[in-house]
Amino acid sequence: MKSARRIWAEHETANHAHEHADFVHFLSNRSRICNESVGYDQAHTMREFRLRTDLQRVVTNGFAMPLGIVPADKVTPQQGYTLKYQDDQEDLPPTYTFHVVVSHERVSEILLAVFQLLPDKLFAIVEIGSRDAYRSTDTFLSTVPISKADFLRTWVKYEKFLLEDGSIAAGANSEEPFIEVFVDQWKGIFLHVPLEQRDRFEDLLHQHGLEEVLETWPEIEEDQDPFAEDATLIRSVLDLSAEDLPDVDDVLMNLRVDWGLELNIDPESNVDEAGRELGVTLWHAMVILEPSEETRSLSQSAGVHGGAYASIWASADCLAELEQLLEKALADYPQYQFAEIFTVDRVAHDERPEFLSDLPLRLTESQVLHIDIDPWMETRRGDLPSSGEQHRG
Repeated sequence: MKSARRIWAEHETANHAHEHADFVHFLSNRSRICNESVGYDQAHTMREFRLRTDLQRVVTNGFAMPLGIVPADKVTPQQGYTLKYQDDQEDLPPTYTFHVVVSHERVSEILLAVFQLLPDKLFAIVEIGSRDAYRSTDTFLSTVPISKADFLRTWVKYEKFLLEDGSIAAGANSEEPFIEVFVDQWKGIFLHVPLEQRDRFEDLLHQHGLEEVLETWPEIEEDQDPFAEDATLIRSVLDLSAEDLPDVDDVLMNLRVDWGLELNIDPESNVDEAGRELGVTLWHAMVILEPSEETRSLSQSAGVHGGAYASIWASADCLAELEQLLEKALADYPQYQFAEIFTVDRVAHDERPEFLSDLPLRLTESQVLHIDIDPWMETRRGDLPSSGEQHRG
């Protein structure tokens, strides 16, 4: 996973415009998302997340870090904000970029005040460290505008996690005018605002006692990176002491449902982070299955839920082809119907599971290699259509 400091530096340089006009909804052919799925919504209503109580917060010279980050050194940032002019990029007008850094206990109050300056229609943004073998960060964007009230309702619900966990960054932007509020992994707040709105946002920061500074975090010398992955500890903040407590994937799934987020990749190509074509690669997908209409009727009469997770390994040359393979393979399980992809990642050859040990290094054929079906709840024998739990091509 990347250093969080490096991520915000790249965010500042690239401006992370998140152009929604070019964003491809890679699951546009789905009839429902999880919150409309009887199987997922009713049988798998997520318990409220809990933060760990065994972590000690790092505080240096009065500056409190998020619980999930233990920096390698004792560098203390200058609280305040920096301000830079960003020239027009592609279809975006020139903007001013504020980078606001404050001690942890002040992030929420400033952030919620800034959110109030956004227009009423927003696009949510989530960035998180990726398990994918060929990219370091997964970016999720809203596919359609959501109301500011709906965005904030979900933000408040998950804010403690979003502001403590060092693997996730989140925020929102608007199109007309283009304004972005984005909280990076180190919980610095980036504000990208139109030139004519600089005073409006700067006045708000002044009202919170913040002033412009020459720098917030000290610059990292070229030959030193004290915030590299092997030096800075990014630790999990969620309490997973009980089996039914939500993990990061569960929280991310709920954010995806509430904010209408989809993974921001081109489903018709298969490239690495540098843009190099990869051809056919190994993929692993966790798919949420809801009961078919027949199964649902039987499940309700039996007082159980008939949904399941499907763990699917396949080779494909792009996400769109993978989806076609999944749909075809899952047709062999008529007691289920597709609800949503929970996670999907490309897997390096050296990281393949033992049951795929004979897989060749160079893949040339697109096919489903292995399926495991994991029902959410057992049903009474004979109530539901039987299914084989594993398939291997």
